Amino acid sequence: MSDASMPGDMRPDAAPAWHAMAAEDVLRDLSSGHDGLGGAEAERRIGRFGPNRLPPAGARHPLGRLLAQFHNTLIYVLIGAAAITAAIGHLTDSMVILAVVTVNALVGFVQEGRAESALEAIRAMLSPHASVLREGKRRTVDAAELVPGDIVLLESGDRVPADLRLIHVKGLQVDEAVLTGESLPVAKQSATVAAGAEIADRLDMAYSGTLVTRGTASGVVVGTGTRTEVGRIGKLIEAVAPMVTPLIARMDRFGRMLTVLILATGAAVFLFGVLARDYSAGEMFLATVGLVVAAVPEGLPAILTIAMALGVEQMARRNAIVRRLPAVEALGSVTVICSDKTGTLTRNEMVVEEVATADTRFGITGTGYAPHGAVVLDGEPVDSSGEPVLVELARAACLCSEARLRCDHDTWHVEGDPMEGALLALAAKAGIEPERDCPALPRLDVIPFDSESRLMATLHRGPTGGVIYVKGAPESLIALCDRQSVADAGAVRDERIDLALWHRRLEDMTAAGERVIAVATRAVHQDIARIEPADLEEGLTLIGLVGLTDPPRPEAMAAVADCRAAGIRIKMITGDHPETARSIAASFGLSTEDVMTGRDFEILDPAELADRAARIDVFARTSPEHKLRLVEALQHRGEIVAMTGDGVNDAPALKRADIGIAMGIKGSEAAKEAAQIVLADDNFASIARAVEEGRTVYENIRKSIAFILPTNGGEAMIVIGAILAGLALPITPIQILWINMVTTVTLALALAFEPAEPDIMRRPPRSPREPIIGIYLIWRTLYVSAQMTVLVFTLFLHVQAASGLDHARSVAVNVIVACEAAYVLNSRSILGSVLSRRALLASRAVLIAIAAVVVLQLALTYLPPLQMLFAVQALTWSDWSLVAAAGAGLFLVVEVEKIATRAILERRSPPSLGKAPARADDPRR
Repeated sequence: MSDASMPGDMRPDAAPAWHAMAAEDVLRDLSSGHDGLGGAEAERRIGRFGPNRLPPAGARHPLGRLLAQFHNTLIYVLIGAAAITAAIGHLTDSMVILAVVTVNALVGFVQEGRAESALEAIRAMLSPHASVLREGKRRTVDAAELVPGDIVLLESGDRVPADLRLIHVKGLQVDEAVLTGESLPVAKQSATVAAGAEIADRLDMAYSGTLVTRGTASGVVVGTGTRTEVGRIGKLIEAVAPMVTPLIARMDRFGRMLTVLILATGAAVFLFGVLARDYSAGEMFLATVGLVVAAVPEGLPAILTIAMALGVEQMARRNAIVRRLPAVEALGSVTVICSDKTGTLTRNEMVVEEVATADTRFGITGTGYAPHGAVVLDGEPVDSSGEPVLVELARAACLCSEARLRCDHDTWHVEGDPMEGALLALAAKAGIEPERDCPALPRLDVIPFDSESRLMATLHRGPTGGVIYVKGAPESLIALCDRQSVADAGAVRDERIDLALWHRRLEDMTAAGERVIAVATRAVHQDIARIEPADLEEGLTLIGLVGLTDPPRPEAMAAVADCRAAGIRIKMITGDHPETARSIAASFGLSTEDVMTGRDFEILDPAELADRAARIDVFARTSPEHKLRLVEALQHRGEIVAMTGDGVNDAPALKRADIGIAMGIKGSEAAKEAAQIVLADDNFASIARAVEEGRTVYENIRKSIAFILPTNGGEAMIVIGAILAGLALPITPIQILWINMVTTVTLALALAFEPAEPDIMRRPPRSPREPIIGIYLIWRTLYVSAQMTVLVFTLFLHVQAASGLDHARSVAVNVIVACEAAYVLNSRSILGSVLSRRALLASRAVLIAIAAVVVLQLALTYLPPLQMLFAVQALTWSDWSLVAAAGAGLFLVVEVEKIATRAILERRSPPSLGKAPARADDPRR
């Protein structure tokens, strides 16, 4: 068949609305028939359309990914520092700095490599084999050989191998949760649906990667490979660029500014020394090298990596598995969490909430599929054996079922339809035991659930005659009933049905967000052995209505409350009906005044979408593109967005979000690979704990920066001050390197181990525009640097006059380290006081770090090899008293500054009731 003669809808780039076309029209447009394609035609079409699989993604070469890890301004500064230290002859120090850079790059390289397997997980969803009709004969073929026009046969347990327009359907139900988020299997049909129907409402379609849970069907292939819905999602994932986390973006800006500042300051000092102080170019070059080495925070990337790695370990203990290091900090920056409903906020387990009979409405307690719970009336337990209509309904629900409950390790599971599993649990709570009660009413025949009639019926033979039990959609079943069951002196009798009563019951239950099933019965002659559809058209007696829900996780409700208290907006996204979504959202305290559906995404322009996305908390009937557009709309407004999900349909939004969080137990592999964090327990509550850990990591990084910048700044100011004053340098470049290496691997690192501050989850989220170094930290840097400079110069000049330059430099080196050891205690709280025994001794890591520094400084001062290498002389007891006094003095003046700052902040913005405490680094300061 030539391209010219091939029907237009068969071209690979065509995307007709197959669900809106009659099955015969689809077959005609695809030049196929009920007997399928011929072998030769299938071969031609596979050459035309290609195999039914997703093509491999164009992954970057590993070397390219490795080199990309070095593309960071701060890394360039570190490499420059390494080059400078090598230039002045200290190769060991240069290799240490380069090792830090290399380790940091390797960690990023390994983490990024795992991200590129997201598309592979999508590809794995295609079924390996398929049953097809070729020339009227059933054959099993590799799913990759399917082409448009093939007739595929589906049975229970099959994974749909391609996108199909269903032709013949018999009781078919398909679990589409991974594609649509729908919490229950969907009953399929062959009749057409509206052209504008969302994916979840296309009942005449079966999509690739979904699972057949019941029934049989045949369908014609209308999409293969990248032209399936799963393939389209794969393209979305490939096209989505992952977001740069807030900390990485801030650190990149900070690194660029710091680079410019250091180089500009170094150049200015060099020119000043040569032109104004008549230093030689050689002398000033060495002095400038000392300045640059002092100013460059060469340990900062290592501190960032280690702090985040510690966060990874802590989160793993809290069931949040981090796949990419920056995600640790990003989670602590989140302002909005877009959460999938099914299985994340809810249990993904159906449970009967209530049973309505003509006489009354009963509540049902218990969780999940466990057959443990009670029947309650007005909140009080009742003896179900005294409620004959309830018992009859429970018996009908138990007998008119194909499901089975089983218990594994004290956990109950359902084999079959989740709603039928919930009905079996209801039967047990009402006193019906299948092993005891079902044998008395053996099944003779069954009419499986049909998507057109929306009913299921079973025929049973009892001691006094035959009985038919029917269950199904209340809209269908109530219309077929002319009688209703009522209690009468401990027995059941029937009377004329009160349709108004049942419609009120149905409205009340659906308004509560319940999925409602009606149950009816009919007595028949004992000799009847088969059910015909006509047997269900008259003479039915309505027993009652059953209301089911997918209940919220209690721990998730508490976690949502914690996140909202922390100033984080929660937005619930689901493929369910809007009213179901509204009911669940209300139980979490989310705003339900307005619910946005997938159709709204299609008609709103970007500005309107961004405005509504910010205001609305509940989104129903969404598709993959809608979730992706929602994330992008929120990000456009400056929000830091976390997206949770478990299905294939969530993967593009998970990748696009600032932080993607996938479910580890029930989540698809595609979702896990696209996400940065995977929850090992599928529990939203783990997100709240992970947010706390993420905020703690960020605060500890800020504390490390608040320590490194003032101390490095103090060292740089000492060098600058000496040049401006025309004095000898109090410390040499090699001594500066020693100080920086010793304090970075001990004091600065210790701050990464700080525990969470008590109010960490009562603070509002950080503004996405907040710089890593706020106004207050700039002031603190200048203040501490100036204090260190004054202390060092005072003691340096005093000792130099009495003992000479080398001895004065030996004192200066130890004074600087003592000041930094004291200042690390101040840095345990950026603004809070540490003037208490508990505050000073609370951090074991800090105390160990200070002890290590003391040992290292004693080694530097008294070991001959180190004395010779760093030009240091032994100190006297008098010298050590000066060193200790300098450290204590700096500690006290910083604590005084904190007290003054707190007093100023309290006068300017007194805390108001119900608000989070003011932030010390608030840009408004």
